[in-house]
Amino acid sequence: MKSLSLGRYAPFNSLVHRLDPRSKLLILVLMMVAVFYGYSSQVMTFVMGGILLLIIFVMLLVSRVSLRQLFSSLKALWIMIIILLLINVLVPPLGASRIAFSVGTYHIFWESILQSAKIILRLVMMISLTLILTATTKPLDLTYALEWYMYPLKLIKFPTHEIAMTISIALRFIPTLLDETMRIMNAQASRGVDFEHGKVKEKIKAILSLIVPLFMSAFQRSEELANAMEARGYNPRAKRTRYRNLHWGGGDTFSLLLATILTAGVILTSVMNWNYVEMIFNITTWSVGL
Repeated sequence: MKSLSLGRYAPFNSLVHRLDPRSKLLILVLMMVAVFYGYSSQVMTFVMGGILLLIIFVMLLVSRVSLRQLFSSLKALWIMIIILLLINVLVPPLGASRIAFSVGTYHIFWESILQSAKIILRLVMMISLTLILTATTKPLDLTYALEWYMYPLKLIKFPTHEIAMTISIALRFIPTLLDETMRIMNAQASRGVDFEHGKVKEKIKAILSLIVPLFMSAFQRSEELANAMEARGYNPRAKRTRYRNLHWGGGDTFSLLLATILTAGVILTSVMNWNYVEMIFNITTWSVGL
């Protein structure tokens, strides 16, 4: 848990770090659309998923986010992955007919395995994109970007600044609460609490010994933060100036254009029902025939 990297800002000077947070948020939305778009066949799902995964891998390298950080962030999802696998295996999708193997009289279908693999692939890409955003964007810059996009809602008296600040503080407190959890776990372990072994009743007691002080610490930190903001004269409804203004550059336009082209290509591939595997096979066969 201590090595979980989601929500932690990594201070580097990469190309992605220098992009405007507004463009990074918009690129994230476009990439999420591309990741979760559906296709008519399982083959095209994994072909396009592999292409997107390769592009996201390049983005991780450019933003200087290591694969170790990604794997650390994925550790928290292993329980969800196991549950998804069990659900897809026990409740096969409609029309499943290809049997992979059998356990006694119960059949495990290839459609169930491929469906589980598709969900896991999308989860990995989703976490990777979120990790890139949080690792390359300061929480305050992210607040400015969110508030900028919600600016039209001010016309209907919507509290855009309060919402943006709440989201920013929540993201900021993710690594803080994780560190606090590790500190409490170590303190309780030194007092003889075992979080890994024992019966169900003992594990429930161990978890309660972690959750109760964690909640108390979170409430205390939130109260201290509120008092500090009030002592500094923070007023969300007042007109505010900024020390650092956002600047949209040529790199932001170029990056957003690439993300738009990629997402448009994904949507067009799905709508037109293109099959690149068959296209490549036909072109190869035609070339060999010549």
